[in-house]
Parts: sequence; structure tokens; C-alpha cells
Amino acid sequence: MNELNPIFYPASIAIVGASKDPAKRGFRSIQKLLEDGFEGEIYPVNPKETEILGKASYPTLAAIPGPVDLALVCTPAKTLPEVIAQCGAKGVKGAVVLAGGFAEAGAEGVELQARMVEAARRHGVRIVGPNTSGIFNTHAHSNIVGFSHLKAGGIGLLSQSGNMALSLVTEAQANGRLGLSTYVGIGNESDIRFHEYLEYMRDDANTKVVIAYVEGMKDGRRFLESLRGVAREKPVVIYKSGRTSAGRSSAQSHTGALAGDYAVSEGVLRQAGAILARKSDEILSLAEALSLLEPMSSRRVAVLADGGGHATIAADALTEHGLALATLADRTKQQLAAILPASAAVANPVDVAGGTDADPAVFADCARLLLADPGVDALLVTGLFGGYGVRFSATLTGIEMETSRRIAALHGESGKPVLVHSLYGSLYADLRPQPLALIRELGIPVYDSLERAVRCLQGLAEFGEARRRPQSLSDARPIRTHRFDEVLEACRREGRDVVLEHEARQALESAGIDLRAPVIVADTEDAAVRAYDALGRVPVAMKIVSRDIIHKTDAGGVKLGLGDAAGVRAAYAEILENGRRYAREHIGRAPDVAGVLVTPMAPKGGVEVIIGVVRDPSYGPVLMFGLGGVLVEVLKDVVFRSLPLTEADARSMLAEIRASRILDGVRGASPVDKDALVEVMLGVSALCDAYPEIAELDLNPVLAYPQGVRILDARILLEGSPSSDAAATGAAHA
Repeated sequence: MNELNPIFYPASIAIVGASKDPAKRGFRSIQKLLEDGFEGEIYPVNPKETEILGKASYPTLAAIPGPVDLALVCTPAKTLPEVIAQCGAKGVKGAVVLAGGFAEAGAEGVELQARMVEAARRHGVRIVGPNTSGIFNTHAHSNIVGFSHLKAGGIGLLSQSGNMALSLVTEAQANGRLGLSTYVGIGNESDIRFHEYLEYMRDDANTKVVIAYVEGMKDGRRFLESLRGVAREKPVVIYKSGRTSAGRSSAQSHTGALAGDYAVSEGVLRQAGAILARKSDEILSLAEALSLLEPMSSRRVAVLADGGGHATIAADALTEHGLALATLADRTKQQLAAILPASAAVANPVDVAGGTDADPAVFADCARLLLADPGVDALLVTGLFGGYGVRFSATLTGIEMETSRRIAALHGESGKPVLVHSLYGSLYADLRPQPLALIRELGIPVYDSLERAVRCLQGLAEFGEARRRPQSLSDARPIRTHRFDEVLEACRREGRDVVLEHEARQALESAGIDLRAPVIVADTEDAAVRAYDALGRVPVAMKIVSRDIIHKTDAGGVKLGLGDAAGVRAAYAEILENGRRYAREHIGRAPDVAGVLVTPMAPKGGVEVIIGVVRDPSYGPVLMFGLGGVLVEVLKDVVFRSLPLTEADARSMLAEIRASRILDGVRGASPVDKDALVEVMLGVSALCDAYPEIAELDLNPVLAYPQGVRILDARILLEGSPSSDAAATGAAHA
């Protein structure tokens, strides 16, 4: 049994701060428990009253004659440390704290919250909140939020916004068929954290699907760990607010600048198995489909339409949502042709071309053939279905009723998801045409928006993929190396938080990453020429090496294509002069320069990508991949995953960027070496997983060739550097 069960299935509830004033929560909560038929004991606590709403009132918790599982605390914030101590003395398992004025209200509130939590820990009381709207469990008739007309069902709701919760509850009521199991207003997470509620809903037999409205969380990394397990058992639909938040503009690496709160959240939550709702009005639709239908075994969908327009729109929407039009077997097409008019389209999408106008039962005949096709994983019915009795003749309503029964039965027999989009689906449940009301009652969701129906199919596909995802966390173990330990020791000794480029390259090599090109650091013009000779007198690139100059190109600290000794000598002097000028303008002093790095020029061609790691304040270390080069912060074609990375994670990142086709080769170009890219990503993951001192790592650009990759620039910043502090601050306020 989950530790939180006594909170959500209480045998007794005490209302601390109970009141006879109908406008106060201490009255309305008792009233709602009575209205909803709570079967346990209700104990009002108010020293000034002897009876409230027919229930004996007690002056203190200690005076209550029986045991208490749950306390709803309606008293002011300043009373909470003492109230929680009293709860502990009484043996109360959990307390729901409504009051605000804690950590969200400044330093005094932080101190007050700490005292309250200390009392709770000392006495073994678990706290929901504070600053929460409350909780309910419809199956236990325990409603201490105050929402009315709740329908019991299988959807659990976690929300960091009371108004958002009310919106979803109201929408469910309008739907007429959706029922909720449990709601939690997350509040400040002073004690019970987001991931603990998620784990409770995993263990709750009455919850089939979880919805989470997320603004931010105290322990995102622990939440991801829980989500990985929960999402394999139950669908978790998450709406993450803040999608337009600014990134970490003050960070000094491209990775840090691009790691805005929503971009990171989207990547790591999907990686862990969440189904992300991108629009608030699709949250419940997704939850409904996931609560009623099986996960898809792949992404192949058959479309059954009664008009070319809807067939075309459905095909477009499926493609845009990453789903595929199933290729029908020849036998299936022949059987469809035998029952449809000659003008019908029997290749997917199937357009019945008027074949159902006089006999809507043909829908069921076609559905039977499509669901029997082994190349079909789900069926979408779109058009007028359910409204033929309205559109043509009332005599068709009975036929449609029977057709609804047949399609629902086919769904059960095939084990494949079936969704219906209907022009008549926009009406409230009690006003919908009877055939649509019936098919929904029989477990087939009905949508008035074709795009939303397709989005729900996408959610079913994503849940199927989450369940099939390998359970191993990482294919690459953390790598600690003597060489990088020495680099870190040098950084500490010299008081610097910037790992110089040649040192960063040593770290990457020690993690098993093939850099493919030697580098030599020269500290004089003569040394630069000797380096050029040692490298075989091939064209070289030269870059300033300085703890004070992070963006070398901006400082004029990079020279390319140097093909003779004289050019190398001149470039060395110019690089140092440019660096000194840049430092005087930007940091007000001469830079600390270790020398100039000399390395052979990379072969021409290749696709520029970026690979980087930043430590998110909530989710911990996350890896970024995307198109690289100087325009990376303009294009922002990047994706994120949390560490440690698996090979499957890395390959999904290659496929997920918008420009993924470039990696496959366009206009006659050869595809890049994806295996080599994956090796670099896994090596970076292993290095950063082993060294929490790494605040940011930036490889940009990395040139990906048909064979191998070449890292042109490597940057590592350690914890405590101004850039990493700025990155954390930017993310915290994003």
C-alpha cells in the first residue's frame, strides 16, 4: 500500500479551523463532505463552537475521541507549526495546509515553512501544500476542495494552479462522460513532492491516466526517475506552462543560452515517457483517449471518411503529427471495392464516396475490413458519422445506432484503437445525436475537431512507445580519468573556472572520444612555427587560449587556413593583439593568455552540429543536440535529453531536430556518420555524468562527415564560473 493512501482514502477527517460562516472554507468543506456522502468520521475543530452542521465540534485535536487520518487546516499561516505538532501528537497521518504566506512570500515565510516542516518530520505527519487548493478522491467521497458535481472516473489530476484544475473539472463536466479519480493541488511542495503524488497515482487502482499541470518543481530529477517507471504502466499527460519563456541569455556558452526552461522540459519529460499536451484544450481529450483505448503498437493509421475533404485533411494531420497512413493489403482493397461504389477511394485514406448515404451500416462493414488488416494499428472514422439521421432522414438513426454497436464490438475484438471525428460531435453529450452518445458510452471517444482526434492518436502511439522503451538507464557508464582529474586540480590550484580548450580536448579523449586531429599550444611565435612544422606543414587553424576569452571569434582570436610559416608567425602576433584589445574593452585589464592553439584545418564539407551539456537547476545535467555553427542561437533547432543518455536517446535526438533530413543527405550529398555522432554524445554523457563539477560543456561546431566527425571547438565551464551562475539564474526565472 502506498504511504499516501490514508490521505486519499481517509477513514476520518478533522477540519481544523471549522466555522459556521458559510463563506469560509472551514464551513464549506464540511458541507461538501456531507453532500458527497463521505462515509468516515468528520470532526470539526473550533474551541468556540460545540456543533457545526450537525457534527460535534471539538476545542482541540487532542479532544477528538477517535483516531484521525487526515486534517484539513484552515487556520492562518502563523499557527501552522503548532497545529502540525498537535496533529503529530494525535497521530494524524496527513495534513492539507491551505494557507499561503510561506516560502512563496519571502524570507519570513521561508522560515515559517521550515518550522512547520520540521514539526511534521519530528512527528511523522505528511503535508500537502501549503498554499494548496486542496485535494479530492471521488471514489472515497472525500472532497475537501469544494468542486461540485464531480463524476467518479479514472483520471487523476495533479495541478500547480487551482484555476487550471477548475477549468479541467468544468470541461470534464461539460463532456458528460469523463470522470476524475483524484485531484491534488500541489502547492509549495514543502513536504510531499510532485514525484510522490505521481507514484501514489501509479499505485491507485482507481486511477487509469494521470494529468499533470506543471509550472516548475522542487526536484525535477527525482520526478523524471519516477516518471520513467510510472509512464510504462499508466499514461501520464503533462501540460508544461512557460513555453514562451526566454532562454538563459546571459550564459556564455551556446548550450547555456539555448537551454530555456520549456525547451529542456519538453525534451526530458518526453524522454521519460510523458505525453505532452501542447494546447490546454487538448489535455482532457488526450486523457480520455488514453483512458479508453489501447496504446498503438506502431504509428500506422487507417482513415475511413465519407468525403474527400475530410480524408485529405486527416492525411495531412496524420503526417504533421508524425503518424503514418497504413499501406492496405491488396486483399483489403479488393474487399472494400466489392462493397463500395466504383467512385470510392479504397487506398488509404478510404473515401466511401456516398456509399453510406443510404445505409450507414457500411461504415461497420468497412471498419471490419480495415481493423482486420495486419498493416493497420488504429482506425480513424471521420465525417458525418452519427449525424445521418439529422442530415438525411430520421429513419437512418436506428441503423446508425446498430452501426455504433458493431464498431464498438470490432474495437473490442481487434484490440486496436478506434476514434471517431464527427461534424456533430461538438454538441454537449446530452444533446449529441444518439448514435454518437451510444458509441461514446461503449468506449469509443468522439471528437468535434479532426486535428484533436489525430493528436489523440499521436498520444496513443507515444504511450505505446513509452511502454516498449528499454528499461536500462544508460548504455555508457560514468567515466572518471586521471588526465581530467589533473586538469581539475590545475583549475583549482590556479583559481579558474574555465577549462582551456586543449585541456577540454584531453578530457574528451580520456572519455574515449576520437578527436581525429592533434593540437599543439604555442606560447611564442617561434613555437607556433615549430608547431606548424610538426603538424606536417598542412594548412592550420590558430586560436587564442585564455581563461578570460570565452568567445574567441568575437575577440578576433581565431585565424584559419594558414599555409606557410610567415602567415603562422603573423597570425600569432595578430591573435594576441586582438585578444589584448578585446580584454581591455570587456574586462578592463590584460587577459591571462596561455598561448595559441595550432591544429590542422578540418576537411571541407560536413554538416555543422552542436553537442553540449548544461546543468538545469531542476532536472540536473541535460544534453543538447542540434544544428551548429554561428547561427545556432538564431535557428534554435535543438533538442534536449537528461543524463545519463542511452543510445536510443541519442538516436532519437538525431531524428527529432527539424532539419534531421540534412543528416540523411540532401541534393545528392551522402548521409552523415550517425554512429560516430552517437559515440560522441554517449562519451560526453559519460564524462559529464562522472564529473558534477562540469557546469557547461559546448562542442560547436562539430563537423559530421560521411565517415567520422571532427570537433572544431571544445569548451568546458566549471561550477562557480560567472557563466554557469548566470545560466542557473536564467533558468530559474525562465
